[in-house]
Amino acid sequence: MDNLLKSLKPTNRVVGRFAPSPTGPLHFGTLLAALGSYLLAKCSGGHWFLRIEDLDPPRVIPGSADAMLILLGQLGFEWDGEVAYQSNRYERYQQILEQLRSHGQVFDCSCTRREILASAPHPGEEGPIYPGTCRGGARGSRPECAVRLRVPDKTIQYCDRILGEQQQNLGKEIGDFVLHRVDGLFAYQLAVVVDDIDAGITQVVRGADLLSSTPRQIYLYQCLGVVSPDYFHLPLAFGYNGKKLSKRNGDIGLVTVENGSNMLWRALEFLGQSPPEELFNATPSKLLCWGLENFQVATIPTKNRQVKFK
Repeated sequence: MDNLLKSLKPTNRVVGRFAPSPTGPLHFGTLLAALGSYLLAKCSGGHWFLRIEDLDPPRVIPGSADAMLILLGQLGFEWDGEVAYQSNRYERYQQILEQLRSHGQVFDCSCTRREILASAPHPGEEGPIYPGTCRGGARGSRPECAVRLRVPDKTIQYCDRILGEQQQNLGKEIGDFVLHRVDGLFAYQLAVVVDDIDAGITQVVRGADLLSSTPRQIYLYQCLGVVSPDYFHLPLAFGYNGKKLSKRNGDIGLVTVENGSNMLWRALEFLGQSPPEELFNATPSKLLCWGLENFQVATIPTKNRQVKFK
């Protein structure tokens, strides 16, 4: 695809990444993604990069990115290279968007959400399936336009390294999806693919809540003529109320310097690694060393689990 991606250098080395959003303090669910991605990359002798996904400025909490990086360092995580920030890469995303446009793979859409809801044939898991209204030219009532990727009636099949065979028909289950939002911000699907391509990422380790996004990202890789990485989707941690642990839970599952060792032990146990009881109060560096020496993908649970914090 022209020369925008020509700088990519194929490598046999594992390259992983951790890409949190700076929308609050580090919590247990985010720690699972950090730990899983770190151990999978490092136990293979690979690289592990950090990227701050501050793509959506209204959601960013000032200072949370720096606080998270400091805490990760205090917990013994060591990353390679400089930390990347999506907010510094808008020009790059625009380059790729224009490249896709030059190949006729995207189109402008002026439909309002109400118009899409009224014309969508049936709802999908993530909302109405876009019916292709503006594929031949903007026909909606809104003066501003989003940019959508043309999606064929195509089934994307791939093997998740934890959850096994997966498939999704993009045309029937998703429809033409947004790459550039009507408010001027780039969509997550575009940014994450471009970031991972430019960083040479070979494995993506993240929570199972992003499983449904993967076929869209694989298709974007195909549009850009690049081989997609291996995907590992970790089980989600649920609290006593049956809801996914997240920043919205307040102090429940919050990771701090004081409880960092306990949280790392719990994260290893949650990921099916069976750390010894005597390491429950060990230093973070000792726990990470144990993890690097003993980590097994085959023992990672495939189902979401409840976590109880004392």
